[in-house]
Amino acid sequence: MINLERYEEIKENTVTGRYVTLAMLGAFLDKTTSKFTVETIGVSVLKKEILGITLGHGPVKILMWSQMHGNESTTTKAILDLINFLGENSEAAESILGACTIKIIPVLNPDGAMAYTRVNANGIDLNRDAQNLSQPESVLLSTVYDNFGPDYCFNLHDQRTIFNVGNSPNPATVSFLAPTHDEERSISANRGKSMKLIVAMEQELQKVVPGQIGRFDDAFNANCVGDSFQMKGTPTVLFEAGHTYGDYQREKTRKYIFYALVVALREISNDQVEKYDRDAYFSIPENNKLFLDIIIDNVVGLNKKYGGKDSAGILYKEVLEGSQINFEPHIEKLGDLKGYFGHKTYNCLDKRDLDQLINDKPLYNLLV
Repeated sequence: MINLERYEEIKENTVTGRYVTLAMLGAFLDKTTSKFTVETIGVSVLKKEILGITLGHGPVKILMWSQMHGNESTTTKAILDLINFLGENSEAAESILGACTIKIIPVLNPDGAMAYTRVNANGIDLNRDAQNLSQPESVLLSTVYDNFGPDYCFNLHDQRTIFNVGNSPNPATVSFLAPTHDEERSISANRGKSMKLIVAMEQELQKVVPGQIGRFDDAFNANCVGDSFQMKGTPTVLFEAGHTYGDYQREKTRKYIFYALVVALREISNDQVEKYDRDAYFSIPENNKLFLDIIIDNVVGLNKKYGGKDSAGILYKEVLEGSQINFEPHIEKLGDLKGYFGHKTYNCLDKRDLDQLINDKPLYNLLV
C-alpha cells in the first residue's frame, strides 16, 4: 500500500487551490505518459471541450467523473494525483492497471468550472438531470456510461464547511454514500458492494484522519446520477471532499481523497471487496450540519446593534475574482448558538480574541 509520507512526491503541483478549470490541466496533460490516452469526448453548452482519460487494460471497468458541479474542484486535484501514482513503475500501480480499465472525466462541467458555479451554463444542476437528460453534459455522461459499461462508478464531489460527523465537533473531511435505487432504500447486491467498498476506504482513512469520516444522507432521488446508475445495476460510490482544520484551499483534503481512491482501486483489483462487512457501513456516523466557519461569542460586547444577542455565526461566501477565490464573511445566525461548532471562534470579552478580531478587517467591518 502507498506510504502517505510519499504523497508530496506524487502530488500534481501544477494544479492547486479552489479555482480549477480545464485549461489549468494543460501542463499536466502535456506530460502524461504512453500509459494513458486523452481524448475529447464531447462539448459543453458553451462548446468547451470535455476530456476523457483512459488508463489500464484490465477486465474490471471503473468510471469516475469530477466537477459535475463546477465549483467542486478538490476531487479533480485528487484525480491528477491518482494518475501520477498510477504512472509510476510500482508493483501497486501495475497491479491496478493490469486488473482494471479506468475511464476518468476530470471536468464534466467546464462552463461551471470557469464561472465557479454549481450549475452549468444553462443554470441546470447536472446532478438533478439524470432522467431528463436535458443538457449536453448529462447526455455525454449517460452515453459514456452506456458505451463503457462500468463495473463501478465513482461520483466525485465537494461538500460545504457546514458538515460535521454525527453530533461530534469533528469536521466531515471525507464523506461517502452508497446511493440507493428505490424509495425504500433497500439493499441490492450492487448497493451492498458499494457499501463494502466504502467500508474498506473508511477503515483506512480512520488511521490518518480519525473521527473525520462521515456518511452522506441516502434519501432517494432518481434525478441524481448516483441513484440513477445504481438503479441500472452498477455499484456506485459518492465521494464528498469536505473541510479539515484551516484547509480552505482543500490541499489536505485532496490527499485524503487520493488515498481513498487508491484504497478502492487496490481492493477492486485484488478482488477483495466482498470480504468487508456490509453492515459496518451503517456504523459510519451520518453527516450533520452543525458547523459555522466562525462563531463570535459575546458579540454584544463589540456592538450593541445586535440587541444583546449572545453570539454571531459567520459563513464564508466563495467569490471568484479574476482567477482567485475570495472568502467573504456574512452573518448566518444570531443568538444562542449552543450546539453549533466553529472552525474558528472568538470571544469578545477576551482581549486577545478581540484584538485578533479587530485585525481581521473584513470580519470586523461586518460586525460594527
